[in-house]
Amino acid sequence: MELPTPRTAAVMAWLLLLCLATSGVLQALGQSTSGFISIDCGLPGETGYVEADTLLSYTTDAGFIDTGSNHNVSAEYILTTVRRIWYTVRSFPSGARNCYTLGSLVAGLKYLIRAKFFYGDYDGLNRPPTFDLYVGVDFWRTVDAGDDPSKSNNWLAEVIVVVPRDSVQVCLVNTGNGVPFISGLDLRPLTNKLYPLANATQGLVLLHRINFGSGIFIGYPFDPYDRYWLPFRNSTPTPWVAISTRRTVQIGDNEFQPPEAVMQTAITTGDISSNIDFTLNLKSSPSDRSLGYVQTMYFSELQQLRSNSLRAFDVYRNGFQTATAYTPIYLEATFRYSPQPFQASEYRVSLNATATSTLPPIINAMELFSVIPTTVGTDSEDEAGG
Repeated sequence: MELPTPRTAAVMAWLLLLCLATSGVLQALGQSTSGFISIDCGLPGETGYVEADTLLSYTTDAGFIDTGSNHNVSAEYILTTVRRIWYTVRSFPSGARNCYTLGSLVAGLKYLIRAKFFYGDYDGLNRPPTFDLYVGVDFWRTVDAGDDPSKSNNWLAEVIVVVPRDSVQVCLVNTGNGVPFISGLDLRPLTNKLYPLANATQGLVLLHRINFGSGIFIGYPFDPYDRYWLPFRNSTPTPWVAISTRRTVQIGDNEFQPPEAVMQTAITTGDISSNIDFTLNLKSSPSDRSLGYVQTMYFSELQQLRSNSLRAFDVYRNGFQTATAYTPIYLEATFRYSPQPFQASEYRVSLNATATSTLPPIINAMELFSVIPTTVGTDSEDEAGG
């Protein structure tokens, strides 16, 4: 999952602060961060800092790993408006496997673990490496730091797993294609009700988490679990129309708990004859796709419809119909999710208005994951609705 470029990220951060100030929700910054672990990898010394735009406390990685060396990214990539997390990296020129140990966890609890990478030509070689990432003894994904030709993009790897012990390791494995490095590492506790397909035997690797209808990044404090919701750039010929509301959207006690700020924006099309069509790439999925993929689509009606109006649409994934005449509920978060993983070699979505609908389709957000088998050891060696 790619993050915005540093300059774009700076603009998004400024917009997020502006939204916080103007909407009167600054008190949300005081919500609990109990159990959060936020590590700025490669930060020298033993003193951390408080991130300005989220007020999250970041620590050095000195207490989590005793191998590797600290580096600053190249001066051309250090901008005063960019988050400090991207300024430094820890690299691992020695050893085939180097592991961070994250402790003081709750055994049996579900966690979101996020690793951050920004090459930034820290070594002056202009050769971004490729290496493997593991959670415990389980393969997580391959990190290709040169995936962006400009070598300036930052990006992340995220997995949701059940941790069976009171600690878990995140390991970088040298595959002979350059020196592994890391910029940051986050751990966020979830409730075990969230993401039901993440369990003791399988984890969910994030491929896409999309905030439709908004041009800004959404994370903490809007999302108390600090999930990263990114705007989506439409590349289809049919233009999308962004809609939004300032009214309260009821989230409810469901299995996914999308943040209200995400559910307050959506996209639709300009006329009833146009569909919402988009394609998401699967290239960052594991090479073994046999365990399949998991999706969640989020919907909420943001416009109060007249008595003679109807918004109903069919949902298709890769040409297969997964929902019929779906009707979002006014100012209430609803969702369509995979009750079991599905197989795919591509991922195409189409939302098509029914023959009786008077309004075009709508979508607020979505998530797409690939499935990995998990034991999460600490040894270093059909759709359903809600």
